[in-house]
Amino acid sequence: MSLIVPAKTKRVYLSKRPIEGIEKDTFVSETTYVKQPGPDEVVVRVDIVSLDPAMRGWIRDVRSYTPPVKIGETMRAGALGTVLTNGKTLKKGDIVQGYLGWTEYSTIKEKFLEKVVAPPGANPVDFLGPLGMIGMTAYFGILYVGKIKPGQTVVVSGAAGATGSLVCQIAKIKGAKVIGIAGAEDKCRWLVEDLGIDKAYNYNEQGWHSRFKREVGYLDVFFDNVGGSILDFMLTRLNLNARIVLCGTISEYNSSKPRGLQNYQTLTAMRASIQGFIVFDFTNDYPKAVADMAQWIQEGKLKRKYHIESGLENCPRYLQMLFRGENRGKL
Repeated sequence: MSLIVPAKTKRVYLSKRPIEGIEKDTFVSETTYVKQPGPDEVVVRVDIVSLDPAMRGWIRDVRSYTPPVKIGETMRAGALGTVLTNGKTLKKGDIVQGYLGWTEYSTIKEKFLEKVVAPPGANPVDFLGPLGMIGMTAYFGILYVGKIKPGQTVVVSGAAGATGSLVCQIAKIKGAKVIGIAGAEDKCRWLVEDLGIDKAYNYNEQGWHSRFKREVGYLDVFFDNVGGSILDFMLTRLNLNARIVLCGTISEYNSSKPRGLQNYQTLTAMRASIQGFIVFDFTNDYPKAVADMAQWIQEGKLKRKYHIESGLENCPRYLQMLFRGENRGKL
C-alpha cells in the first residue's frame, strides 16, 4: 500500500446520541482534508480498527472512566496504523497502535502512539487482541481482581467474545475448572473443543439454568461481561468468599432502563465480593502481562480468533454485530 499522504480522508463521526440502540442517524460519514502534521505530530494511515462493546458507553453523555465522544467528533476506536511522515521518534513505515478512530488517515501527536513490534509467534493484529487492551483486561481482571486459585471453579459470561475467550484460557492455564456461557451452539463447541474449557452453556437453550445447577453447582469466581439476568442467576450460585468480577454489561448497554439485581442478598450470606475494574488501573504491570501473554501465544497455550470486516463507512453496522452476538471472535 502507498505511503504517500493523500489530500483527503473519509471519517465517521458521532452525529446524535442514541437513547437505546444505535440508529441510522447516530453516525455520519464524510470526506474532509487531511490535517498537516505539527512539529510533534505524524500522519498515520489507519489500517485496522477494533470494535468493542465499550464503544456504546463512549457515546453516552455520562460520567465514566473516559470522557464521552463529542457530537461531531470522529468516533473513538483503538486501531493499528502505518506512519506516513517522519516524526521525532517514529519513522515512515512504522506500524503503531493508538486511539486513531474511525477514519482513513489520522494526524496525531506521537506521544499518543506506540510502535508495534510483534514478538515471536504473534503478529501486529494481536495488539488489538491478547497483547492490547483486550488482553490486558482479561489478564488483570481474572488474576488481579478475580484472584483465581488452582482447582477453583471459574464461570465466564460472554465466554466466546474477545475478552471472555482470553479469560477462559488464562483461567485454564492457572489450573482452574472453567465454565463458559455463550449464546450459540457453535460458540459453545469452540470453547470446549478448541479452547479446552471444561463445559459451556448456551443461554438461549431452554433449561440451561437447571443443568447448570445440577452439573456445576456453585462457583468461586464469576467473570461477568454481560450483566442482566445472567449475573442475577450467578448470584445464587456463589461459594463462600466468591468473587464477582464486573468487566462489562453488554446486555444492558442499549437499554435506557437497565434492570436491577434481585439476588444480591447472597453476597452477604456467602461473604462474597463484587468489584468493577478498569484496565487503566494496572498500567504499571502492563509489561509483565504482555510478556506472559506473548509467552503463552508462543507456547501454543493461548489461541485467538479474529472476525474481520471491511469498509470504514460500515463500522456503525459492524459495531451492532456485537450486541446481536453475530461476531465469531474478536471483531
